[in-house]
Amino acid sequence: MAISQEISYRLERLILDGGLAPEQKIPSERQLATRLGVSRAVIREALHELQGRGVIETRHGKGSFVASMLPRTDDLDPQSPLMLLFEGHPRTLFDLLEVREQLEGQAAYLAAKRATTLDLHRITKAYTALEQTDPLTNARPDHNFHQAIVEASHNPVLVHVLNGLKNLMLLTVQASVANLNPREEMRNKISRQHKRIYQAVMAKNPEAARRIAMSHVRFVSDAMRGIEQQGTAIIREPFNGPASVATSP
Repeated sequence: MAISQEISYRLERLILDGGLAPEQKIPSERQLATRLGVSRAVIREALHELQGRGVIETRHGKGSFVASMLPRTDDLDPQSPLMLLFEGHPRTLFDLLEVREQLEGQAAYLAAKRATTLDLHRITKAYTALEQTDPLTNARPDHNFHQAIVEASHNPVLVHVLNGLKNLMLLTVQASVANLNPREEMRNKISRQHKRIYQAVMAKNPEAARRIAMSHVRFVSDAMRGIEQQGTAIIREPFNGPASVATSP
């Protein structure tokens, strides 16, 4: 086996094992050469081979990145029929929350088991940003906190599934912020839940992290269903433009 083929195989294993996440930037040729103990020419040939098979992609002026496994919803036209279908359907919000409950619960479990020192630093940074942001406008910091935990799971399939649904998942966070955060009791409860998720992951307690993360998403879903049952319209934030209001049939 040629040295470049061996290096491409090692890089493939690094991707499969979660050492390089989908859409993550690949270290420079110089860094890889030093890390793997080969010449830059060998690294260049290995990267070219991976690029030819679509495993990595090169972005002009930015470098090489691990390719995406799934089409990203934010790469689609926000006004496309598919996106409008998902966004406008009254069930979508709660369908997405069902998915979030399961996947983010597992992500928190894996993050508590696998998070590196760098992962924990990123989670702490995201949590701090969330805590310091106005709770009435903190949808993106909220989403970023959960995303930092997902990335710390080091399960590239899980990371890709949730990245592929990025805009749709952000929709659920926007809805939570719009409907629940203005209510002080619910806002405080959500803040406490975020803190408990953070503490469980930092303490490397997988079972607690999963239980608390799932309970958090279930609380958001149940709270918004409760608002609807009281006859109040749920605010569903679209991807672009002002908020829209809709009720379930």
